[in-house]
Amino acid sequence: MTSTYPRKRPQRRSEIPRGPQQDAGLQQIRDALPPVPAPCAVEPAPRPVGEEVPPELLALVNYHCRRINAYLARAQHLQSLHGVSMTEWQRLVLYPLTDALAHNHLLVGTLAAYLQRQDLDPDLLCRYLQSPDPDRYITHEAVQHLDGLTGAVPEEPAEPVWTAVGRHVAHDGS
Repeated sequence: MTSTYPRKRPQRRSEIPRGPQQDAGLQQIRDALPPVPAPCAVEPAPRPVGEEVPPELLALVNYHCRRINAYLARAQHLQSLHGVSMTEWQRLVLYPLTDALAHNHLLVGTLAAYLQRQDLDPDLLCRYLQSPDPDRYITHEAVQHLDGLTGAVPEEPAEPVWTAVGRHVAHDGS
């Protein structure tokens, strides 16, 4: 019996490293991240957690992923507009890329601080972060963001900006 489907085209080979080769390269980048100047560790204070992911964590990931994607899209758009001028290109592309990086770092640090607060085994946290040192991610701002997300009362007289953002994310679910 002959097949009614046309012959498959041979697969094109990509020049972009994938799989174990790319994973090893990403691990080298993660290992090269320096610890933050004033790392924070949060004391365990587990809140009762069921089997489901707490809604504030889902909102946190949604909030930051939307912003990261918007910054990356902006960088792509700006590079296509200013590709003829290196001075304009470097300035306009690096601003949104570093903003996306800051959001990503804050997101990972806030999630790591949450897991630390939930008293997750430190070795397991390091494995999840793919880093021997969670202090590369858990910053003072990440802890403030977590406090806002979980409704903690700030110790500072004026509420820090990331605490306020965390409260907004938890309240609005975005």
